[in-house]
Formats: sequence, C-alpha cells, structure tokens
Amino acid sequence: MIEVTGLTVRYGGVTSLDDMSLTFEQGTCGLIGPNGAGKTTFFNVLSGFVRPAAGTVRAFGVDLLSMAHFRRARWGVRRTFQTEQAIEELSVFDNVAMVHEHSRLGAATRRKDVLDAIEFTGLADVAPDAKVRTLTAGQRRLVEVARAVVGRPRLVLLDEPAAGLPEVESSRLADVIRGIPEHTGALTILVDHDMSLVSACCATTAVLDFGKLIASGPTAAVLRNDGVIRAYLGVA
Repeated sequence: MIEVTGLTVRYGGVTSLDDMSLTFEQGTCGLIGPNGAGKTTFFNVLSGFVRPAAGTVRAFGVDLLSMAHFRRARWGVRRTFQTEQAIEELSVFDNVAMVHEHSRLGAATRRKDVLDAIEFTGLADVAPDAKVRTLTAGQRRLVEVARAVVGRPRLVLLDEPAAGLPEVESSRLADVIRGIPEHTGALTILVDHDMSLVSACCATTAVLDFGKLIASGPTAAVLRNDGVIRAYLGVA
C-alpha cells in the first residue's frame, strides 16, 4: 500500500534517513528504533514538513512527495505528534471538527462524522462540549487520535501516542489503535517505545537505527532479531 524507495534525508552533515526502502502493507504497522533513529523524520517526510534529498514514496499508487504538503491533509494524511496538538480552550467536538474541515468529506455529514470519531476512540463518556483542558492525560491523547481518524483518512501516523501513559490507559489506547484500519480503512503506522503496545497492535514492524533500516517483518520475529536487540540494549 505504501512503497518507500531509496529515501534519504540529510541535515547538513547528518544523514537522518539513509537510503530507506520498505513496503508498508494494509493494517497497522510498527516503526521502532532508538531515539534519533529517524522515525519522526520519516513521518515529517510523509506529512510534508521535510523534503528528502533522494527517494520516492508511493501511497496507494500516488506519488506522495509530488503532492503539495497543504493538499496531503485533504488527500488523507493524518498524524499525531509527540507533543499534544489539541487546543485546550476548545471543546472536544470543536477540536475534532476543525480537522474534519480539511478532509475529503463535506459539511453535510460533519456532525455525524465527528461524533462517530469521538465514540470510536472511547470518549463517549466525555461530553462533546467539554473543554480539552478539563480532561485527563489519557483522554486528551484519545482526542488526538479522534482528530487523526475523522474524515476517512487514507494514512494515519501515530507518533508515540502512549508516551507517559500508565499501563491501564496504554491498554485502552491499544484497543483503539487496533481498530483504526477496520473503522476507517486507513493504513496505520505506529511509532512507540512501548514494545507491549507495538506487539499488541502491529502484525508487522520495521526497525530504524541511525537512519538505516536494520530489520522488518512479523513483529514477534523482529523483536527477537539480534541486530534489533543490539540497537536497543547496546550489547556487543
């Protein structure tokens, strides 16, 4: 569904992505690696914040890199960030609705689509008019996911959505993430350091280290890979 070929990103003398070639299939895929491995840089390329020095990305048959960054949201690219992006002084409903405005869907179904996204993410027990600043950390994270899934996205990028969450809320989040492809039809790529979350959500996983792809395949096998263990634990 997404074919990445020879993707290279350089910042001055630093190569953040080094000739990355990989195919992401439909469903939920993991992308892991130590800090600074190039994971967020890859998301920044897909969402249009970074222009690569070389390489191609074809998503559902479309040359994604030739598309202007401001058109990618309407085409169907959605993402969350490591830092919260939901606007605290707006309601849950308005936070999700403002993303829907930039989707492929029209205003006629906006209210229904927004309420569906809120319900899907497990926020049905939160009043849609509740201000985001009144919510718990876990609920705010779910608002971010609701913003990412509203409006029939084609590609959902989740950048460390479970960071700082206790185990019970990470487990709740895992249930939501697993359901995204079926609920929206979107290919979902999950970046996280919580290997329990990655294992619970992702049938396949790819691993970056210093910008290079060092492993990819079924998640369980990848996590047993000696090169992956060395990258994470620093063993000889």
